Amino acid sequence: MGCCFTLSLKMAKKDEKIEGYGAEDIVVLEGLEPVRKRPGMYIGSTGLEGLHHLIWEIFDNSRDEAMGGFANRIEVALLPGNRVRVVDNGRGIPVDVHSKTKVSALETIMTTLHAGGKFEGKGYKVSGGLHGVGASVVNALSVYTQVVVHRDGGIYMQEYERGKKKAPVKKVGATKWNGTIVTFEPDEQIFKEIVWNWNQIVNHLRQQAYLIKALHINIIDARTYEGKLKTDEEIYLKDLGLEVPSQSFYFDGGLVSLVRFYNQHQKPVHKNICYVEKEVDGVAVEVAIQYIDDISSRELAFANNTYNVDGGTHITGFRTALTRKLNDYARKNNFIKEKEENFTADDVREGLTSVVSVKLHEIQFEGQTKGKLGSVEARGAVEKVFGEAFGQFLEENPDDARSIINKVLLALRARKAAKAAKESVLRKGALEGLTLPGKLADCQTSKAEESEIFIVEGDSAGGSSKQGRDRRTQAILPLKGKILNVERARLDRMLASVEIRSLVVAMGTGIGDIFDISKLRYHKIIIATDADVDGAHIRTLLLTLFYRYFKQVIEGGFIYIAQPPLYKIKKGKEITYVYSEEEKIAFLGKDVSLLEIVEEQEEGAVGTEAEITEADEEKSKKREPKISLQRYKGLGEMNPDELWETTMNPVSRVLKQVTIEDAVEADRVFDILMGEDVLARKSFIQSNAATANVDI
Repeated sequence: MGCCFTLSLKMAKKDEKIEGYGAEDIVVLEGLEPVRKRPGMYIGSTGLEGLHHLIWEIFDNSRDEAMGGFANRIEVALLPGNRVRVVDNGRGIPVDVHSKTKVSALETIMTTLHAGGKFEGKGYKVSGGLHGVGASVVNALSVYTQVVVHRDGGIYMQEYERGKKKAPVKKVGATKWNGTIVTFEPDEQIFKEIVWNWNQIVNHLRQQAYLIKALHINIIDARTYEGKLKTDEEIYLKDLGLEVPSQSFYFDGGLVSLVRFYNQHQKPVHKNICYVEKEVDGVAVEVAIQYIDDISSRELAFANNTYNVDGGTHITGFRTALTRKLNDYARKNNFIKEKEENFTADDVREGLTSVVSVKLHEIQFEGQTKGKLGSVEARGAVEKVFGEAFGQFLEENPDDARSIINKVLLALRARKAAKAAKESVLRKGALEGLTLPGKLADCQTSKAEESEIFIVEGDSAGGSSKQGRDRRTQAILPLKGKILNVERARLDRMLASVEIRSLVVAMGTGIGDIFDISKLRYHKIIIATDADVDGAHIRTLLLTLFYRYFKQVIEGGFIYIAQPPLYKIKKGKEITYVYSEEEKIAFLGKDVSLLEIVEEQEEGAVGTEAEITEADEEKSKKREPKISLQRYKGLGEMNPDELWETTMNPVSRVLKQVTIEDAVEADRVFDILMGEDVLARKSFIQSNAATANVDI
């Protein structure tokens, strides 16, 4: 029996007026106005990641000159006043009049969306840019931009303000060199926070240097330099004895050097790195791989030298070829018996460091930030080129092949053991009705967007936080001691840990191949540990767990770190909480000198109240009312009211959201800090000790 639905629409009569919607309501955005209206559509966000994307866009234009063989030097300089300058010794942006726009090609490129030399292949055979919006977008989102072009014997210059030219392109001098100098200053109306991350910039540009052989990249941090910086005749800045941080990169080894860099603190499973570089069907393919003694995988994907954080068709082709060739070799040489199951994609990727780079004439990305490659032809090209080369590598290097197969066999057995352990845990949970951990004090609301869970350290902090919380929206999960370091722990061992299992069950997402972010029970997961060395260690262990097994939870913006106060200061009846030594000094002003003496002389002053008494009657009179200072060592020392007021109350608390600015670099740092290479960890700590915020 069928069903029939009738859809009835009431249409306006032709003489009726549609209220509030006419031609005058249609907004036409001209020039670069769409960029300023919706910047996130072009650079991803207006946060710090989007801010740094401005540098990448301008750098990519210079890099494309190098990819075409027209440049061999690029410099990025951070200048005073939030300005950035990118210099290359390429051909220089054309400055002659464009036939369609009737203005200089330079002005057209800088002030018009979808204008550039990367369409139809006339300006570039291969480029990272596709949309032709990079330079113009940076211009639109900058309060000031200046472009200086050395080309055809002349020096040409044009300046802009928020995407609009200040004057026509003009010739300002003569030169015998070619190149382009772009200086820009991000607009504070668009970017509420303008803070350049030196390490992020260095890591990104180092990666680019590996991808283009024989390219010199120079990076200079001149933000504190007060003199006038000039470029020399070769269109790149030389270090003229300036005492400013700088980095220079130049690599001949290409992807092989990049793999060695990321594996420098690891133990290789096999000696030789498998490498291939070949062009097929108009697609240039370059791949380098090496297995290490680890359980994590590191896959870096590039298309026309643009890093694809979300992979794409080239990664799909690579994984298909890798899995097929290892299964073929293992069966051919009886590592896998006839009735045994094949290796899965997860098995063959465990412990793998791989770099896949493709270069295409016509390239398709998903979105302006180019996080994922969409070009279909890349999959077949990579699958063919790498498949043939890897099969040959296995045949020609039997010792390496045996080591790789044994590594993958270990991963297969571990997967089976982990699956059995996981099923055991899930079966047990099902028999108990999927009950939440007994130590969890859950919140009353069932709406995840309203719920938050505090992960606290020990029963003492758990007791105070349970009494001080808002029971409707706040859950408390106390953990006992330091959880397992999961950096090198497999899933079966992880699930044997009561503390980790409690956290996984409380989150509700599952783990491994059954992970489902939509089942997350709390949209704020707040790590609240003590402000001491042990608390910092526990926080690091938890972040390692989230990064390795719940990365989507971090990427979704659900992980936070609580900021409990360091001090409680009482001036008479007035109570103030401060969160750092600097805040304490700023608040106390001239009184801080005596407080420091009291802290040093009175035994037990740290973690207890140290009161300024009448020992010095004359000073005491000057410092009325009396001041007392309490140093909090842990959350357990706070009573419930104090904990609510300072750390848990959404109105007054301070939370730090955990984000991943550079996943590849974050992966490397976790390897160093949580891995087994003690010397690498010691070196990292010594190198970064000056910038660490240590509270002893």
